[in-house]
Amino acid sequence: MNYWKCCAASLALVLAACGTRAPRPVEERAEPPSAVVKPAPAKPPTYVLKKGGGFYQDDGPGDNPPENLDAIPDAVPKSEPPHRFANNPYSVLGRDYVPLRAGAPYRARGIASWYGRKFHGQKTSSGETYDMYGMTAAHPTLPIPSYARITNPANGRSVVVRVNDRGPFLHNRVIDLSYAAAWKLGYIGNGSTLVDVESILPGQETTMARAPMPDDDPIARLALAEPPPQSLPEVKDARGIYLQLGAFGNAENAEALRARLARELGSLSDRLMVRPGGGMYRLQLGPWADREEARRIVEKLAELLDFRPVVVQR
Repeated sequence: MNYWKCCAASLALVLAACGTRAPRPVEERAEPPSAVVKPAPAKPPTYVLKKGGGFYQDDGPGDNPPENLDAIPDAVPKSEPPHRFANNPYSVLGRDYVPLRAGAPYRARGIASWYGRKFHGQKTSSGETYDMYGMTAAHPTLPIPSYARITNPANGRSVVVRVNDRGPFLHNRVIDLSYAAAWKLGYIGNGSTLVDVESILPGQETTMARAPMPDDDPIARLALAEPPPQSLPEVKDARGIYLQLGAFGNAENAEALRARLARELGSLSDRLMVRPGGGMYRLQLGPWADREEARRIVEKLAELLDFRPVVVQR
């Protein structure tokens, strides 16, 4: 009997000892934390500039450019009727332009720029859709459509393009080439370069033996000349103030300029409008509430476009 009492007493002491054992630290009992999943880094753009350099301002190639831009064939000159509207005289940013007649010779040396994805898929002055991978160009006075040989004297490269758009109207540049044409001439990374421009006709043999500089070519002088600065007239009634940027004989060309300038003016683009009247289509920016606001916008346009617009009070 004493034996069983002793066993019971010993068992009670053992259980008591187990109950007072210090608990394991929490970190020892906790489940191992699950692995932290970090967000995958953003994939780099699918395009690669094979020849180095960067983009001109915020422009550049699309997400899926052709595999070999150098293999894109030049434009092949062919006989085409002049566009019904795109060859009428017009005015843009204080300059008057009179497009050349079909077949008129043209040679000039000047600065060429290029335009890419910012305008890809938009309407050109010819009404055609702009394709940045086509061999095309915008010119202030060459007939639409027409063809021109463009040569980069810095590296001797030459391309043939089809002119189907108007421009460039900024920074006194003589021609605006498609992304593909500028790539083939080797100046994508620079944004602009000096080029020789010569109009060509179907089946015509061309040379660039003498590409005149702007100072001996009246056509080039017309395209490149600096317009005289225009002062902002005094405004007595501040209501309905508009700044006129261009005037055309047809709505298509006015809308084409509106779309082009909208990409240069940023937040101001919402104020661009085409106003018909008197047989003309005028591209205007506004309205502005008072004289001081109009002055501030004039100064901003002078900085962005190197141009002081005509002020129209309505």
